[in-house]
Amino acid sequence: MAIQYSTNWMGPINSDWLAKHGDQWAAGRIDIYGVPGEHYPLEYRLPAMHVEDWNALSDWLDTLETKELLSFEELILGFQWATKTEIRWCKE
Repeated sequence: MAIQYSTNWMGPINSDWLAKHGDQWAAGRIDIYGVPGEHYPLEYRLPAMHVEDWNALSDWLDTLETKELLSFEELILGFQWATKTEIRWCKE
């Protein structure tokens, strides 16, 4: 059974945050399905990043299947290496 990954958008939706940072950001989590022994999906927190990078990461994760669970860091580094894209994280 393959382990699959996908993004789950959760914001930002706070109007004060948007007024301060603008609306070009997306944040949420990475949902992880198919982990042996887990009855429910696992989750990694996904901090705010530029929406273009979010969309690219989402597309890449939609095609990714692994035999072993990758860490958050492995996913991000794998994405950046495979797509030659450095994620633009929101700096608070």
